[in-house]
Amino acid sequence: MLEDIPIAILAGGLATRLRPLTETIPKSMVRVCGRPFIEHQIEYIRRQGLRRIVVCAGHLGEQIQHYFGDSLEYSFDGGTPLGTAGALQKALPLLGERFFVMYGDSYLPTNFSEVMHGFAASGARAQMTVFRHRERNVWFEDGHIRAYDKTKTAPEMQHIDYGLSLFRARAFDKVREGDLATVFNDLLAAGQLAGHEVSERFYEIGSPAGLAEFRHDFQ
Repeated sequence: MLEDIPIAILAGGLATRLRPLTETIPKSMVRVCGRPFIEHQIEYIRRQGLRRIVVCAGHLGEQIQHYFGDSLEYSFDGGTPLGTAGALQKALPLLGERFFVMYGDSYLPTNFSEVMHGFAASGARAQMTVFRHRERNVWFEDGHIRAYDKTKTAPEMQHIDYGLSLFRARAFDKVREGDLATVFNDLLAAGQLAGHEVSERFYEIGSPAGLAEFRHDFQ
């Protein structure tokens, strides 16, 4: 059941594209309709049936903890940024054997139960959720991830990483720091990265344009 599966929210970035908004608050705490963006994320996550939420925090992350208190769990980078992969490796004691992952600047209105069902059926160490999109970085075919590259595209690539992933803890056995893209590509090379396609659009607030669009549509 989903209530037994934790979800990690990666909220440790510096959010330089949103400055000056993020000079004094973390990106997740930017206000949308009078409340922090992460509060809208959490409400949707809980409506999907998940109960355990672990925030992987970094820059100004103590503000998130002060706002939500004991209703969430927290894993802090510490003095040195660990990157998205390193942050998850450090949070493993809180996350257990399998868990969802999403980014702290994404709002993903999709069915988490269906995503979980696909992962359970795959038997893989990880699953990337993909969405057909003009910004293409994933080759997804016949239910499988064939290629993934954040730096270049190819004709076969018709999808983008949607931002909702599932992992088994052993996917991070050799990880200490760095970007999650490296973990995905290592798993892809080992034949351990499943794929699941969704049809619902995503929102991101990592840029001023993305934040403005989410504010408009969410209202």
